Amino acid sequence: MKISLSKKTKNDIILVLVILALALSVYLIFRLCAKEGSVANITLDGESYASVPLSRDTVLEIKSGESGEYINTVTVKDGKVFVSDANCPDKICKEHRPIKNVGETIVCLPHKIVVTIVGEGSDGGVDVVS
Repeated sequence: MKISLSKKTKNDIILVLVILALALSVYLIFRLCAKEGSVANITLDGESYASVPLSRDTVLEIKSGESGEYINTVTVKDGKVFVSDANCPDKICKEHRPIKNVGETIVCLPHKIVVTIVGEGSDGGVDVVS
């Protein structure tokens, strides 16, 4: 039994394959060009809270809110930073994978905490890609 595909179906398959190839190429370029950072900058409500070197294992408990009711625990371990505990309702920041490359961020919107990785000589500002 021979299955024949219409010209339109063949073109659709080719288009999907080309898009997947382009997406894979872009992903690989970003992964290969990623630079490991040296410092995790933590901001609370838009203001600088702490800068923690990734070379030193650290656990930092961040309390915010009027009476300190919002608590996030930011952990630096083995050159990576992650939120190990949070009492926000959605816990998206806690579920985020550990970060280590320049420009990566973890955000806790309910508690207004942003963790950003910066490298040597980097100010953490806008780069050429942005």
